[in-house]
This record gives sequence, C-alpha cells and structure tokens, in this order.
Amino acid sequence: MRPSLILTLLLFLPLAGLSQDPKPATALDRNRSASSPFDGAKIFQYHCAACHGADGRGQGPAAAALKNAVPDLTLISKKNGGKFPAKRIRDLIAGTAPLSASHGSREMPIWGPIFHEIDADQDWGEVRLDAITRYLESIQQK
Repeated sequence: MRPSLILTLLLFLPLAGLSQDPKPATALDRNRSASSPFDGAKIFQYHCAACHGADGRGQGPAAAALKNAVPDLTLISKKNGGKFPAKRIRDLIAGTAPLSASHGSREMPIWGPIFHEIDADQDWGEVRLDAITRYLESIQQK
C-alpha cells in the first residue's frame, strides 16, 4: 500500500462514523438524568418547583394558576411544633395519606405511582419518596 493512501485512510476513517446521528435521548432518559433516585433536590426541582418554587416557599411559576395557595414547604416543622413529620409528608407526596374534609380538594399531583414508573428496569419509587422527604426536611427554617 502506498504511504499516501495509508495516511488518507488514517485521517478519514475516524470521521466515517461521525456522519451517523447518535441515538436521540428519550423522555425516559431525560427523566432518569433529571431525577436521580437518590438526589432529593433534583427530584424537587424537576417535579415540585413549578408550583412550590425553587426555594420551596410556594411561589413557583404555576402557583398563580391554582385555586388554592401553594404552601411554603420551609415552614412544615414550624407548623408542627418544631418537628418535621416525615411519615405524614412522605404519605402526602405518595398519595397514601388520608385527607380530611377540612383540607379541601387535592390539587397536588400524587407522585407515588409516578415515581414508581420512571424506570422500566427497576422500581426506585420508594427511594425517590424517601429522598424527596429528606430534602424537604433539609430546607426547613430554623
């Protein structure tokens, strides 16, 4: 083989595969990367911040469109005598907590079933629920 042909092949062979489009990311891939099952802050930003705001104070961009005021999630402990009611909050997010008639209708989405369906290969729903609950506990006002 001639040296010029070898040099040409060495230069252009690596570029041959670049013309093919890589596999586009699916919604499942984007969701997976946006909400690691262990990162409560990312889960909150991806699923909750639209209503509750990035800081959890209830001033998200979608809050104005809701019938009821969106609660300030940084005051949960303060409203419960200084103790964060982790099980009750987790159950509210999951949609398993009973709502009293005085609470009114439930405008907040029930995330439990959604968190269980994000990954087709493994159910990380319980891990996500625990992560978001721990995150909410971490943003409580002192």
